[in-house]
Amino acid sequence: MNPTLIIQLVLMIGVFYFLIIMPKNKKIKLEKTFLANLKAGDKIVTVAGIHGKVAEIAETTIVMETMSGKLKIEKSSISAEMSVKLNEKK
Repeated sequence: MNPTLIIQLVLMIGVFYFLIIMPKNKKIKLEKTFLANLKAGDKIVTVAGIHGKVAEIAETTIVMETMSGKLKIEKSSISAEMSVKLNEKK
């Protein structure tokens, strides 16, 4: 194989890694730490856009208090990005 072709392939793989894979892994890590640090009283936003406050926390679910009552939701349905923005406005 031509050495320039090998260098081009390595560069393409490097660019792919730094532009796509690395940011995705960073986002996943931030979401895991956000969910691990949730506590009762934190304001959250679900992926569907429902705003509320954490009332109770179980292993995989959360009871969220909204203006219309309480909802039991999965932890995976919480939008970490939007919830962090909501809590920064305090």
